[in-house]
Amino acid sequence: MLDFDSASRRAAELREQLNHHAHLYYVLDAPTLPDAEYDKLYQELQALEAAHPELLTADSPTQRVIGKVLDGFAPVRHAVPMLSIRTETDTEDTGAIAFDERVRRQLELAADAPAIEYAAELKFDGLAMNLRYENGLLVQAATRGDGETGEDVTQNVRGIGQIPLRLQGVAAPVLEVRGEVYMRRDDFEALNARQRELGEKTFVNPRNTAAGAVRQLDPEQARKKPLSFYAYGLGEVQGWAVPDTHAGLLDALAAMGLPVCEHRVVAPGAAGLVEFHQRIAGLRDSLPFDIDGVVYKVNSRALQQRLGFVTREPRWAVAHKYPAQEQLTTVEAIDVQVGRTGAITPVARLTPVFVGGTTVSNVTLHNEGEAQRKDVRIGDTVIVRRAGDVIPEIVGVVLERRPMRELPGLDLLMSQSEPLHPQYRLPAACPVCGSHVVREEGEAVARCSGGLACPAQRKEAIRHFAGRRAMDIEGLGERYIDNLVELGYVNGIADLYALTLDMLLEMKRRADERDGVTPETVQAGKVATKWAENLLEAIAASKRPPLARLLFALGVRHVGESTAKVLADWLGQLALVRRAPMPLLRVLPDIGATVAEAIVDFFAEPKNQQALDTLLAAGVQPADEHAPSARLRGSLQDTVLLAALQIPKLTELRCKQLADQGVDLRRLAAMESAGEPALAALPTEAAAALMQWLGEGAHRQELQALAALRDELLAQLPEGSGSEGRLVGKTLVLTGTLPTLSRDAAKDLIEAAGGKVSGSVSKKTHYVVAGSEAGSKLDKAQELGVPVLDEAGLQALLAGE
Repeated sequence: MLDFDSASRRAAELREQLNHHAHLYYVLDAPTLPDAEYDKLYQELQALEAAHPELLTADSPTQRVIGKVLDGFAPVRHAVPMLSIRTETDTEDTGAIAFDERVRRQLELAADAPAIEYAAELKFDGLAMNLRYENGLLVQAATRGDGETGEDVTQNVRGIGQIPLRLQGVAAPVLEVRGEVYMRRDDFEALNARQRELGEKTFVNPRNTAAGAVRQLDPEQARKKPLSFYAYGLGEVQGWAVPDTHAGLLDALAAMGLPVCEHRVVAPGAAGLVEFHQRIAGLRDSLPFDIDGVVYKVNSRALQQRLGFVTREPRWAVAHKYPAQEQLTTVEAIDVQVGRTGAITPVARLTPVFVGGTTVSNVTLHNEGEAQRKDVRIGDTVIVRRAGDVIPEIVGVVLERRPMRELPGLDLLMSQSEPLHPQYRLPAACPVCGSHVVREEGEAVARCSGGLACPAQRKEAIRHFAGRRAMDIEGLGERYIDNLVELGYVNGIADLYALTLDMLLEMKRRADERDGVTPETVQAGKVATKWAENLLEAIAASKRPPLARLLFALGVRHVGESTAKVLADWLGQLALVRRAPMPLLRVLPDIGATVAEAIVDFFAEPKNQQALDTLLAAGVQPADEHAPSARLRGSLQDTVLLAALQIPKLTELRCKQLADQGVDLRRLAAMESAGEPALAALPTEAAAALMQWLGEGAHRQELQALAALRDELLAQLPEGSGSEGRLVGKTLVLTGTLPTLSRDAAKDLIEAAGGKVSGSVSKKTHYVVAGSEAGSKLDKAQELGVPVLDEAGLQALLAGE
């Protein structure tokens, strides 16, 4: 451990380095240090301060996120009032011209006097903030409030990375910096996306969200909402020479390490103001944050003092607005869109309204939960917002204007009404293909279950089906898929296997005519056919895929290559996978409740079953079907299957107790009351829950079907497990380039032998297979003592040597 003097010097070095790199990252957007290195320095400083608390200083980066939950905000009396400026609502050029004329008139300038020099900058749509620095250190942050008195929000503002805790090169006794706390659009969109994923309320707009975060009583909660800051002025100043111009002041603030917006100019006269207003209007949509106008200030401080104030507003400044980015309109209908991956999205059809520089007539409601949280209904008057490139959204409903109807049969003196239209609900069936709509537990988005049959998902389903890791149909690229579907040659995956040379050539000719393209071969009087012949050969070659690849190619939600491999290895046959009920799927390795439900939902949809039958009839058959794995024997025991049923209050221990009493699936299905002797081992509430479950739905029939399938599987299982592969239960990691095997080929060999290929090395890794240019995975293996094999070693392992 360092002695105190050494620790003090090192802590000072670390503070300086960390503050310097924070300025580069947050203010200049030009980081030079990787995050991991910054974290190391930060943690070193934390350790020093923990060992020597007396080294803790107010400007330490470790003090950005501190503080307890407040009961309320303390009032702060502003030494210099935070006044507002006049707003020019004329959004045309004449608004800038009128301000210049007013200033010239108040200064009593002659018509031929030189143009006045103005400082022009952006009007941020955020929350005004006063930062008080004493001797260069940030000691207080306060909101504008009523201009005279604000609220102390220091704890929350300290967490804004752009705000320096110590000013660079300035140690004045008092220097109050004024500016705007705001939220970037991308941060706002990401925040709302997280809220939607969590099923929680989304935020209305960046400005309100920033204001709410600043006034959050819990600093930890405030920190979760990413805020930014721009400086643009001063409050109280003691012991520091204020520059003679506003532009000079902004330069000085930037030199202190404060963020100052780059979009600012010194503009000569009305013409300069008009040019700035027009230029920023053109940039407005591309800015990463919201503005609602620009601000003009007389640049000279001496002239500012001559002009003075009127009704607590400076005569020397004005805010020149832009058209509003929020407007009112009416919801005419709520339709449903089906995305390329099956996502079902409600869309509000609006009376067209011009907002944010464009006419908006359609607005996504994202999902059913979002539509219900905002309570958007047909006929509602809604507030539509569009800022920059952000997708237009409905941010609120004007409830006072909601269409209502009087309830009949009530006393007129006690008349009541109800909304004319009900709360929105998604349809139960896909509006495109009629397949049932599913929504997984914990997910906000509902989806069409007809992946193979739904026209809305057709192109995506075919792209996935033909992919290299699926059916591997070489040459069937995105452009050909688009043309085949759009021109009507392929309506489903099975149609690929009915394509002929003439059809492909005709498709190409029609697509070229549609696009106005004449290939060089056609110009020369020839027709290129080699591409079509090669494509037909690739399609034919894909007819006998491994079962795992075929299962992956079907595009079942949550079924990736690894899960498809588990299904193929353990069940062995497509017919068994198609019939597998939820409890059986749950007992397979690495298949949880969510994945099992997705598989059952997919094969329960008749349209998917029909599409699959058509595919098989077209000659596509798995090449490697086999008997179910002998490893399945243990998973088919009554105790395991009973637990997989997930009956309320029936834990694994209680399932074992039932099995010990001779209760199997069929006997359970036949039970009539909780008083049966075989249930005596269970607590009363568990037995009652079991009988309630048996009385619901078709659970008794499901038990009988599961018992029959279990018997069928047991009859097919091979004796012993010698054929199950030499790497069963082993996890291997591949790194580097092997001499003869590609990464995919090596992975296939390992999985064929029952092993699992992982992407990262841990203590649970059994072997690392390393080729040339092996990287950090090899280092990690050596550090953990994991055995390392070359390609020859892998081959020997597979051969059992």
